[in-house]
Amino acid sequence: MTVAIDGEKLMGLVYQAVDEVGATLNAALVVMGDRLGYYQALADGGPATPGELAERTNTSEHYTREWLNAQAAGGYVEYDPSTGEYTLPPEQTVALTDPSSPAYLPGFFQIALGTVQHTTETIEAARSGAGIGWHEHTSDVHVGCERFFRPSYNANLLTSWLPALDGVVAKLERGAKVADIGCGHGSSTILMAEAFPRSEFVGSDYHQESIETARLRAAEAGLRISFEAAPADGFSGSGYDLVTTFDALHDMGDPVGAARHVRESLAADGTWMVVEPMAGDKVEDNLNPVGRAYYGFSTLLCTPGSLSQPVGLALGTQAGPARIRDVTTAAGFTRFRTVAQTPFNLVYEVRP
Repeated sequence: MTVAIDGEKLMGLVYQAVDEVGATLNAALVVMGDRLGYYQALADGGPATPGELAERTNTSEHYTREWLNAQAAGGYVEYDPSTGEYTLPPEQTVALTDPSSPAYLPGFFQIALGTVQHTTETIEAARSGAGIGWHEHTSDVHVGCERFFRPSYNANLLTSWLPALDGVVAKLERGAKVADIGCGHGSSTILMAEAFPRSEFVGSDYHQESIETARLRAAEAGLRISFEAAPADGFSGSGYDLVTTFDALHDMGDPVGAARHVRESLAADGTWMVVEPMAGDKVEDNLNPVGRAYYGFSTLLCTPGSLSQPVGLALGTQAGPARIRDVTTAAGFTRFRTVAQTPFNLVYEVRP
């Protein structure tokens, strides 16, 4: 059959592709600007020509010129043709140079860039059905992940997420026993430990290198936190008043087994706080910019990670509340509710 082609729609797709290739390349350019200090130099020193930016950052003008033009074309910096200077607007200054802002973006680009570096391996894994473990990825994935999620934890964990849980803050203030599962570099564990000095915190992650980083950061902060390299279904301890899992449950090969171990490790009146990526239960709920990014990470990072582990349930980054509830119910929990949300996360309270 001959199918009529709408030329206007076809060219629209071509122009969309041009835009998206530019966006793909821009992920690398943002990481470049972050690492070479281009954004910070523009924020600190004000407008600059390519030569001035090169001098401020001790880099080559050949590169600053092309980088600045690419950033100007993408709207990340502003160009003044009358002076030949490039300016970092105040909104971009916050998003690209202020790690304390919940809108801080360099980590998002870093984890994306690290993820796509393994595209060839992912293609082969898709053919065979194999997985790719978290430990097999570059440090850009590990560091970028923490840099992306940490600003959101800083902005929300103490002020809205923990207070949304029934009676948990009061327990933490009195002195509670807490396990942070899948803690990565320990940013969430350290944040809670600093806020609640009377409580005892234990962080665990199967990735040994991340645990070593977490130990160093806790020591630098002067905190006595126990970190252990352990799988989610094998962390040590019992009688926990609070167990937390931040953006990690969907990555697990056996989330039901992990949830069952959490259930066994909790005190009778304990709480499990599960923080997961923002998602709806239906595909059509997630056909939006955030869902698109998360489906991309799910295909290239999270699903391969789950498939690399025993069971390999592969919930996917966009699992949604219903599937997360099913996991907890299968593990023996009887209470489940959504208590908070941000544009990037959903927060669940799970009780025995």
